[in-house]
Amino acid sequence: MLKSLREARKNESGFTLIELLIVIVILGVLAGIVVFAVGGITDRGKTSACKADKATVTTAVEAYYAAQTGLPAYPADQAAAQTALVGPFMHAPWPAEVTYTLTAGLPVITATGC
Repeated sequence: MLKSLREARKNESGFTLIELLIVIVILGVLAGIVVFAVGGITDRGKTSACKADKATVTTAVEAYYAAQTGLPAYPADQAAAQTALVGPFMHAPWPAEVTYTLTAGLPVITATGC
């Protein structure tokens, strides 16, 4: 029995070093392609999140304006907007890339990175 196993093992052939290196190179090329493809998806996600944050602040400002009784007014500056909007009209925290300013009595909402 042992003798037949030894003879069968002598006749077996395995992978050569060149074949293994070729497989490793192919896997490396495929991994590089996947890494660059995922990087593009992440960039689009950040842009979409920035646009969504800007739209959220815009909606919250308009809701604040509509909810006021009497003579409605927009928040005077970003600090006033954060105090008035976070909580009743939007979730905390205030988006870092969104800037709120009041120009000629109308809100101007900009976002960096969009």
